[in-house]
Amino acid sequence: MKRISRYTVVSMVGLSSAFAETETKSSVKFSPYVGETYPQNVYWGDTHLHTRLSLDAGMFGNTLGVDEAYRFAKGEEITSATGIAVRLARPLDWLVVTDHTDLMGFAPDFQAGEEHILADKKGKEWYEGYKKGGEAAATAAFDLITNFSQETLPPALLKAYSPGSKEFAAVWKEIVDGAEAHNDPGKFTAFIGFEWTSVPKGFNLHRNVILRDNGDKAMQVVPPTTQKPMGSTDPLHLYKWLEEYEKKTGGKALSLAHNGNLSNGWMFPTEDTYSGGKVDENYVKLRAKWEPQYEITQIKGDGESHPYLSPDDPFADYENWDVGNLDLTQLKKPEMLKGEYAREALKQGLLLERKLGTNPYKFGFGGATDSHTSLATGDEDNFFGKSASAEPSKTRVSHPFVESKLGKFAGHTLVASGYTGIWAEENTREALFDALVRKETYGTTGPRMKVRFFGGWDFTEKDLFSPQAARAGYMRGVPMGGDLKAGSGKAPTFMISAVRDAQSANLDRVQVIKGWLDKDDKLHEKVYDVAVSDGRKIENGSCKTPVGNTVDVETATWQNTIGAPELGAVWSDPDFDATEPAFYYVRVLEIPTPRWVLYDKVRLGAELPKEAKLVDQERAYTSPIWYNPK
Repeated sequence: MKRISRYTVVSMVGLSSAFAETETKSSVKFSPYVGETYPQNVYWGDTHLHTRLSLDAGMFGNTLGVDEAYRFAKGEEITSATGIAVRLARPLDWLVVTDHTDLMGFAPDFQAGEEHILADKKGKEWYEGYKKGGEAAATAAFDLITNFSQETLPPALLKAYSPGSKEFAAVWKEIVDGAEAHNDPGKFTAFIGFEWTSVPKGFNLHRNVILRDNGDKAMQVVPPTTQKPMGSTDPLHLYKWLEEYEKKTGGKALSLAHNGNLSNGWMFPTEDTYSGGKVDENYVKLRAKWEPQYEITQIKGDGESHPYLSPDDPFADYENWDVGNLDLTQLKKPEMLKGEYAREALKQGLLLERKLGTNPYKFGFGGATDSHTSLATGDEDNFFGKSASAEPSKTRVSHPFVESKLGKFAGHTLVASGYTGIWAEENTREALFDALVRKETYGTTGPRMKVRFFGGWDFTEKDLFSPQAARAGYMRGVPMGGDLKAGSGKAPTFMISAVRDAQSANLDRVQVIKGWLDKDDKLHEKVYDVAVSDGRKIENGSCKTPVGNTVDVETATWQNTIGAPELGAVWSDPDFDATEPAFYYVRVLEIPTPRWVLYDKVRLGAELPKEAKLVDQERAYTSPIWYNPK
């Protein structure tokens, strides 16, 4: 044993000396991963969640606060406001609590029946409805929301819960402190944020604001509001606040709009803004600077496109809310749709860039819940609704979200949606925020499928099937959210991979949606099927054969016996014109699965309206990649 040991030592020393003579440490190149800094992980979260601190959430009966919202997002089991045990199937990686800034502090005092609220005629009327519960509470809440949107709130109550009041300041501190307490860099990110709730005439112009910074900077400012005389519903007012925030604190902030489908054409203006201003160079530059993201899907309807705008897209009719504005004080007219949906906005952005030099609608995509229950539940089989009044019950499918003399948003049309996937280097405020700014994000209607999308000029299937496909994507192209620089005139190639959520359904197909602007200032769009499951054929860019449907409506189950666990493609644009600006994004469709109403029927015995949709195909939308010939 001694001889073997001695021989081994001597041999190793000799080898080490010989190696040192031929190579130095600095010249050895073996590990292919040294120096790699590109994002290798996707982190899942919700950019839009309300607690009991929000005006409407509190009036609807939500009693859960900021702390419960974060604990739930981290995977903890809690009890909902209506007394139901609830837990996520998997924890989220990050969360933004976005309570409304207008009347900040009102909801907790309202629930407590504070004397100064009951002293007001309207305040007392709302409180009495709230105490009765059920439909009376819902009626009271929507009456308050209508007064808010029409700017007819009682002046005394408005003053008591505006910036400068102790109530307003206390709630802002509670929001900031909650995020600071739950932020755990590398494990869970709690962003400081809020919702700026512009809703002139009931037309939805809401924006969520996300700060990159810690509480020391957040507490140097007071969030902006929309109610006069201190606030304004003009987005330029918000952009000014964002500018002042960064100048004062040295921090970073961004905003994102949501639910253009409820704006009656005001979300994406092309000529005049709703406030009488012009879509001019100043407007497009400010909007492009401060809004790098758009919430493309959530509880109040999917916002990608609409059959009226995309008549040749058979999948455009997905969870559309097109009855009217947010409070249904005005019905929808077809011509309004142009200013409401993401795909059309991307197209109009190309035209505005040609006219004004800047594309104001060059945004990335994300999904969110906009839940007002403190519960970020985006899955069909675990859907807790928009508000406490829409938490699981036998009758919730029959309760409209909003109802007026003009129409209603039926309860069964609420959408169990969605989440945002962020490709980032690590799970920290800084890394995730920076990825949001560069638009390396995608939104889903709930499933956590893993999607990669790169654009370049020379990708091949060899790159796609390489175990280091992402490296090729970053080295020789740009990821989702990026810009393709003009090449030699040849068509760009796009490398796409999609892997199903391990706890969800197989994939039906992967599509590329293209929009472009021709030399005559005419806008176009086209949907290309680029990968499909089950051996179906793609002819002239389209697969006409449906994937099938395995859903058993008696048991609310399905089988992954159709579809594919993953799909990928390297695709080159067959209609490319190097002189035409364009954008491309990917849409991934799952096979059909049950909607939440079917789970309500099977689990709770709910009686569903005949028009309730039981089955649908969930999906993901990647941020676009843009091509500009200049």
